[in-house]
Parts: sequence; C-alpha cells; structure tokens
Amino acid sequence: MTRTRRTFLKRCLPALAAAALLPAVAPVPQGVLIPAGELMLSMPSEPRFGGLSALELDQNGSAFISLSDRAVMFRGVLQREGGKLSGVTVTPAIDLTDTKGRTRISQGADTEGLAQVPDGVLYYSSEASHTVGVLDADTGVTRDLPPGDWLDVLQENSGFEALALDPRNRPIAIPERSGEWERPFPVFRFENKRWSVPYTLRRDGKFLPVGADLGPDGRLYLLERHYVPILGFASRIRSFAFTANGLTDEQLLLETFFGTHDNLEGLAVWADEAGDIRLTMVSDDNFRSVQRTEIVEYRLPAEWRDGLDCRTNCG
Repeated sequence: MTRTRRTFLKRCLPALAAAALLPAVAPVPQGVLIPAGELMLSMPSEPRFGGLSALELDQNGSAFISLSDRAVMFRGVLQREGGKLSGVTVTPAIDLTDTKGRTRISQGADTEGLAQVPDGVLYYSSEASHTVGVLDADTGVTRDLPPGDWLDVLQENSGFEALALDPRNRPIAIPERSGEWERPFPVFRFENKRWSVPYTLRRDGKFLPVGADLGPDGRLYLLERHYVPILGFASRIRSFAFTANGLTDEQLLLETFFGTHDNLEGLAVWADEAGDIRLTMVSDDNFRSVQRTEIVEYRLPAEWRDGLDCRTNCG
C-alpha cells in the first residue's frame, strides 16, 4: 500500500465507517419527479459535436453551457412551451485551452463536470487527468486548481465525473468509482487552496456517479448511471442535505428502467417561476451512431419540497 493511499484511508476511515451505519435510502412518494420534456440534439455541420458530459444552466433555466468529453465547449439556449422543453439553439463550438493556448484535448483532458458560482466562477473537472480547474466561459481558457493527494487513490478513467458546489460555493468533486463495491464514494472539497474529504456518499449496487449539482434548496443532487450491454442505460437521482454531520437525509428521486434514456451524464438543478425544482440532464452519445444526444428534464413539485433546506444552516 502506498503512502498516499494509507494517508487517504486514515483521513477517510471515520467518515466511511459512519456512512456504513447510515440507514437505507428513505422512501419518497411514487412519481415524485414529473417528466417535463425531452429533446434530441444534433449539429451535422460540426464534426466535434457529441460526447456531452457536463451541463450548467443559468438561474432561469434558459442559457446553458455544456462540455464534451473531448474538451470542447458548447453554449446555447433552451426554449419551453407550457412548461415543457420545446426547442434549443446551440452556438459554435469552442476548444478548451490552457493559459498558453494549448488545447486541453492534446493534453489528454476528458472533461466531465461543470459547476458555477451564481454570477461568478465557473469550475470544470477532467476525469482522465484527475483535474479540477477554472474555466472562462467566453474564451474557453482554463486554469487548474492545485491538485490533491489523490493520484494513487483515484482509478484510471474513473476520476472526477461529478462536480458541484456546496452551500458556501466551495467546489466539491466526486469520482466515478470508489474502489470497492461496498466502499462509499469520497467527496473532495476545495478550500483555502487545499483539498480535503469531508463527506462520503453511500454506494448502492452498480450505480456510479456521473453528474451533480447544488439545488436552489441547498441540497446536493447526484445523477448516477448503470449500464448493461444490450439493455442500455438506467439512470438514478438521489439528493442529500449538507449538515455538520456530513451528507444526510438521502432521498431517492428517480430510477429509470434500462433504455428509458440514453447515457445521461450532465445535471443542472434550478427553480422555475412556480417554485418547482427542475432537473435538466444531457446525454453523452460517446460519438456513436447507435446512441443519441438528448436533453431530458424532470420537475420536482414545490409541494413535496419539505426536506431539509440547508441554505442557512449548513455544515
């Protein structure tokens, strides 16, 4: 066992033990998430289009930013009629670069996550390079944050798929795999130029984290997927409350049958004018003709939002 792995386990064992004692996911009302539309996306004139793995929406749920897993950024606007998705426009692609103008794809980047402070900093994550950084949404220029002690901990091609903020707007990054079937997923947090692991998330079966977002209610929303050849993809969404004791009050909001949607990977959570929470997702087609790029949206009715609100009382 390497020194880094021993240090990681020493720091995380108390949290991992606590997570193992948590009860199973709490029950939720049947049909709590209401479908609110689905759109197919394509750009025949853009050879770089596809592989959309990250999604960030503005507070009105209209303007969006999406990243492909080949370090390309797309921006656009969603339209709705009668509260359901009805159309989308997408602007030309922008290659992500470093501060010296070198493309991120040439450096092996596999961009998978986005998280934006309201009217502020936009963070991105790269799975293959185990990187979290800052992204300029106008130019595509990126700047990496200092790395954490995770190089011997995170698995190859299973790094930071999910990126979000906590209620204090600190970036948190979640790897796709935890290393063992029964081991909770570590949640890394960046603060004061350092990374720590203050939280863990209970691992349940073969569902793996692929997207995350901080909701307008102060809860963490986690998008997970499970893939079985021939059957296709199943998707699941859980939400958690940030507390001084960790991520608690686990709620299962959605679990789809295999093949209901394609490979949903990006998640953006926002509130509409009625006070309902909207969960908007984008799928990664892996640049395969047998898959599709789609935007899928569900609605969480305001009358069900009686869980812990952590906007003013957070860990």
